[in-house]
Amino acid sequence: MGNNGQKTVRIAALADLHCTVDHKNQLGPLFTQIAEAADIMVLCGDLTDYGLPEEAHVLAHELSSASTIPTVAVLGNHDFESGKQQDVRHILADAGIHMLDGEACQIHDVGFAGAKGFCGGFGRATLSAWGEGAIKDFVQEALDESMKLEAALQRLRTPHRIAVLHYSPIRATVVGEPEEIFAFLGCSRLEDPLNRHQVTAVVHGHAHRGAAEGKTTAGVPVYNVGIPVLRAAHPDRPPFRLIELSPQGNESGTRRDSVVV
Repeated sequence: MGNNGQKTVRIAALADLHCTVDHKNQLGPLFTQIAEAADIMVLCGDLTDYGLPEEAHVLAHELSSASTIPTVAVLGNHDFESGKQQDVRHILADAGIHMLDGEACQIHDVGFAGAKGFCGGFGRATLSAWGEGAIKDFVQEALDESMKLEAALQRLRTPHRIAVLHYSPIRATVVGEPEEIFAFLGCSRLEDPLNRHQVTAVVHGHAHRGAAEGKTTAGVPVYNVGIPVLRAAHPDRPPFRLIELSPQGNESGTRRDSVVV
């Protein structure tokens, strides 16, 4: 389970692979590195570039390089682009990936709750369901994704709970992007379930020029694990965030994480 007698569980998280049909035999070496460094891999959306089944097949082939460890994933907005998101999900699930969309799963003693999330803004700038029907539908989508996350977290009874998202639940990890598009990079509505359920850590992607880490108002660590963000923060390291979790223990005393070394 861990690299020192089950005393830690190592989770490698990354996002924004944007796999195309031209990525065959290109992503495999990265996944091999991850399988050697971690016990579990987490993929936080934008797994494909245009949400095409042929892209998903290429990614499934590349992921076979990490078949020795379990992989958990959520879809991102790019995976919806062609309207074939269910095909993408099924292809990856058939390849053994734990695909989460309002579901939860447990691997070792770590619980994972996953949802894509949605946009809508942060704090006092969060969009309200007022006015035109299109605005109300937009806000409802954010509420629906928040409810998916809530439902998934409620199912977990594990010592550690990791929330897997594509969109950010906090403003801090999108800082670095143009402020005009902050509202399209995440939503504070996703933050409430994280605080209520004492989540150990949150991982997401989507904001390619955002910040690598932040915290919710309750102090839950939030990591932007988009490959562009990780490469900018640590150009000399493989583009994944390694989170180490100590076994069992209480919620506040067992939070421990580190960037891959």
